[in-house]
Amino acid sequence: MAARMKFICDTERCIDCNGCATACKNENEVPWGVVRRRVITVNDGVPGEHSISVACMHCTNAPCMAVCPVDCFYHTEDGVVLHDKDLCIGCGYCFYACPFGAPQFPNMGAFNHRGKMDKCTFCNGGPEPDLSEAEFKKYGRNRLAEGKLPACAEQCGTKALLGGDANIIADIYKARVDTRGYGPELWGWDIAYKPRPEAKDNGYNNGMGIGNGPRINQDRNQSQNAPRDLPT
Repeated sequence: MAARMKFICDTERCIDCNGCATACKNENEVPWGVVRRRVITVNDGVPGEHSISVACMHCTNAPCMAVCPVDCFYHTEDGVVLHDKDLCIGCGYCFYACPFGAPQFPNMGAFNHRGKMDKCTFCNGGPEPDLSEAEFKKYGRNRLAEGKLPACAEQCGTKALLGGDANIIADIYKARVDTRGYGPELWGWDIAYKPRPEAKDNGYNNGMGIGNGPRINQDRNQSQNAPRDLPT
């Protein structure tokens, strides 16, 4: 059974370094003005701020494929959504249909004046022969044909961006969530200030005590430190 190639971005790890976007541009020699991958920030500057790396998500039921009037989109055996630039007429329907803003056009204007649509290929090239010069010129490097994963995921410094078989990366992400603390128990008041278990208030520590036992954040049986494995 063929793999189902997908991306997952772990927002708890993404640090908005834009290394993924840089790796994509460098690996595929993306033309100026086209941004296949970008990092966006949600709740910028307020509590709950998170960054997320966004590109084509290679949907199983891709809306871009549904609206394309010339049927230039197709799924590979691995579930990657690719397109044929020789068929593309630059109508822009895919751009409006995609919820991730993945389709990009090199020029402004309507229909053919937009130029040929470009987007993330999961580093899987296009319809031309694998690893050919024509394929690289139109679509970028075909790393999957070389037995590699997308450059953006491989070069993510914090491993926030995962790319590969959907079942494998889902298991990786699930393991992270299972071993990671959330909410006030992670960096809350109790973690920082709760007294040692046998400590007693001597009237000078506001109830904090000065016992000899480990603080709550040093106790492996507490919620922060006891998610079965070391936190990820």
